[in-house]
Amino acid sequence: MPPHKNWTLAAVCLGTFMLLLDVTIVVVALPNIRASLHTSFSDVQWTIDAYSLSLASLLLASGSLADILGRRRVFASGLAIFTAGSLLCGVSQSGLMLVLCRAAQGIGGATVYATSLALLAQTFHGRDRGFAFGIWGATTGIATALGPVLGGVLTTELSWRWIFLVNLPFGVLAIFITLTRVQEFRPPRARRIDYAGLLVFALGLVSLVFGLIESSQRGWTSGEVLGALAVAAVFLGAFPFVELAQSEPMFDLRLFRKPTFVGGAIAAFGMNGSLYAVLLYLVLYLQDALHYSALATGLRLVVITAGSLLTSLPAGRLSARMPVRWLIGPGLLITGVGLLLMRGLSAGSSWTHLILGFAVAGAGSGLVNPPLASTAVGVVEPRDAGMASGINTTFRQVGIATSIAAIGSVFATKLAGVRPADLGARYATTLNELLLIVAVVALVAGAAALLLIRQRDFIAYNRAPEGGDAR
Repeated sequence: MPPHKNWTLAAVCLGTFMLLLDVTIVVVALPNIRASLHTSFSDVQWTIDAYSLSLASLLLASGSLADILGRRRVFASGLAIFTAGSLLCGVSQSGLMLVLCRAAQGIGGATVYATSLALLAQTFHGRDRGFAFGIWGATTGIATALGPVLGGVLTTELSWRWIFLVNLPFGVLAIFITLTRVQEFRPPRARRIDYAGLLVFALGLVSLVFGLIESSQRGWTSGEVLGALAVAAVFLGAFPFVELAQSEPMFDLRLFRKPTFVGGAIAAFGMNGSLYAVLLYLVLYLQDALHYSALATGLRLVVITAGSLLTSLPAGRLSARMPVRWLIGPGLLITGVGLLLMRGLSAGSSWTHLILGFAVAGAGSGLVNPPLASTAVGVVEPRDAGMASGINTTFRQVGIATSIAAIGSVFATKLAGVRPADLGARYATTLNELLLIVAVVALVAGAAALLLIRQRDFIAYNRAPEGGDAR
């Protein structure tokens, strides 16, 4: 490959590595953060959801901004914002400051996510694209595999603050490579920023997650909760009409005429709304109920991430040689089965009960992520790659944000007022319920992917060889 291709792949993988490393590191450290900053359970949820919400709200606008200013420039700016946000998170002195700084990280993450897959799509074609997405998929697997262990080591041996400060050298290196080695790209005709769509979507999504999270503290009949959910219904219901009225919408609804694009969006929501959303509650179970340290918890979560790592690179290579629905659909179904295998916990259960489910669910997720990324940009022309990847990643972030908030309401309600002596038993029964909910999400998404993703929807030069029928 030409040198600029290698450098583009390196910059994108390094930025992706930093962002994904941050996710799994933060999950492992949340109990320590809660104890250090004296935060509530809702603050713990907001620590994750503030990042996901700002990322999901700004992804599509960031794609348009990248088309206007240049994808390399916006990618580098996003890395800089994320790195600065990591520094501020590391020095946070209160739960509120940490949540706000996590939101700032999400702003940077939005610009990185919105441009990373588009940079790969504009640089790699045909079999080279399968190779590039395979390396990208392996990077995601390595980052998620390393995150729990590194997070446990830093939290246990140093401080939870280092889980954010560790991003600084990665960020500086990625910015340097991007500015000096990656080629700039602007489509011939850039889309304008859709301010109306951005405002309506962000207000609706934030209101929805606020209502779901606060329901665990205030109750479903609270005026604040009902008001937030009503606002969410109004704005999210109005969003499609706002987009239809725009000459250049940030969310082109015509893309949903392609069944494959719809299947990819459902798969993205289901993947992050199932296994990745329940990770928070698995960590709380391991640390609060089974009394493992952050390091011991991280080492146990490696079973999930190792399973993902083992299947992600082969999945990236296979996505260039076979219809991707035979990777995405079965991968989600396997993830759902793994989540079901984790169930059956009781007061006397040890962590070994979770091992088989961890391994199976992790392997399933590794099959999904690389081909899902290529699916997002493979069904559109290069000029729409930024929007397509942005929509797909938006569905990912909406999935994890809404799922964490929704199952968190169940979690908090079940554990309210429990005596310390009964905590282990209640944790186990509650986690069994949460695992059933997220397993259903994964299984439904897997079935939808098998039904909707079709090989003939891919643009000719993005298409893998037919593996039998054209569906």
